[in-house]
Amino acid sequence: MLTLVAFIVALGLLIAIHEYGHYRVAVACGVKVLRFSIGVGKPLLTWKRAGSDTEFVIALLPLGGYVRMLDEREGAVPADQLHQAFNRQPLRKRAAIVAAGPLANLLLAVVLYSVVNWVGQEQPQAVIAAPKVGTLAEQMGLRGGERVQSVQVGQDAAVEVESFEELRWQLTQAALNGQDATLTWVGAEGGGLAQGVMHLSTLAQSSLDQTALKRIGIDAPWTPPVLGEIIAQMPAQTAGLQVGDVVIAVNGRTITDGTQLRELIKSAAADESLRVQAWRVERNQQLLTIRVQPDLVSTPDGEVGRIGAYVGGRPEMVWVQKGAFEGLALGIGKTWEVSLLSLQMMAKMLLGQASLDNLSGPLTIADYAGKSAGLGLTQYVLFLALISVSLGVLNLLPLPVLDGGHLMYYLWEAVTGKPVSDAWMERFQRVGIALLLVMMSIALFNDLSRLGG
Repeated sequence: MLTLVAFIVALGLLIAIHEYGHYRVAVACGVKVLRFSIGVGKPLLTWKRAGSDTEFVIALLPLGGYVRMLDEREGAVPADQLHQAFNRQPLRKRAAIVAAGPLANLLLAVVLYSVVNWVGQEQPQAVIAAPKVGTLAEQMGLRGGERVQSVQVGQDAAVEVESFEELRWQLTQAALNGQDATLTWVGAEGGGLAQGVMHLSTLAQSSLDQTALKRIGIDAPWTPPVLGEIIAQMPAQTAGLQVGDVVIAVNGRTITDGTQLRELIKSAAADESLRVQAWRVERNQQLLTIRVQPDLVSTPDGEVGRIGAYVGGRPEMVWVQKGAFEGLALGIGKTWEVSLLSLQMMAKMLLGQASLDNLSGPLTIADYAGKSAGLGLTQYVLFLALISVSLGVLNLLPLPVLDGGHLMYYLWEAVTGKPVSDAWMERFQRVGIALLLVMMSIALFNDLSRLGG
């Protein structure tokens, strides 16, 4: 139920903001708006404001919306209202009205990101978990527990990182741009200051999807190797493990964090030496050796080991809060960076440098909406900001049925002095609809594959 409510609220808000952008600029430009609709299909609620000719509608299906303006191409217009028709407006006004929708979504993202910065939020510190063998982090000498202080990408100035999410964001951007990054960190357990180069440019030759980005090796913050909830009748309980046990070693291998311990448990399926594990744990200031035999479970990614316990304690946290101007500047910067990242991923998918598996549809969005809402208001607001940016960027793409396509028509008109003919516009519309249907089909297929997996 939470997923459905969160999804409907998210869609309703983002569509309303988008259409309000069109509506508000149309009214400012002197264009008569006949209908403002949130949703499509059968109207559920209609009303008019005093002194306004606009009919406001909330429709049955919250999968879109529209602003219907007075236009001679859609019907006869009385002579005394011709000056209010959209098609009679100068080019600059028509372009402004069309661009206002996507820009409203981007502006909403700026506001949402800024609000989160102003209010503040608790985030995991930039202390990294033990990276997997063969990842870029492991190759540069990181072993887990290091606290990263700054990231320098290329020849740019070094950026101080306050949280783990900021660290991952900086590295992801550098990877997508094919640039190496210099990390400065404090070693684990009071170690000294150190520096190293992460060769992210080596990822540029591969398909930059989520699997490729995992080669970076910084996937999760450091967590203490402590056991949480124990599930009944599962290997952890059968072995005698208890909540609060601190794992010191497994089969003589020193354990430094929760992520490392989880990987060892999963590896029981592939590594026969880990099928039966000797755990050295600390409990009530006593050291115990406990024999643990993980179950082997089939997953979409293959067979893995499971013990039926929550592995890993709470990461070290830091409160991140910004002032008025800094928070706004960061909100603008974040919106700009996410927009560029979205465009880069779309371009890489188009060029075959990133997998089409990255396309997501309404089912995945609904799933994320419910999960983010379950994590609290701040995470839900950040989810709304991300989707708002995606909606704004998507609508600015030069596809004929989208706002960006109409802006391309107006660019042609500005260059040639002539509007695109009706015949060519109809051809472009058909191509645009076909492309959108293909994209939607791929996205829906990916949704069903993820949920089915």
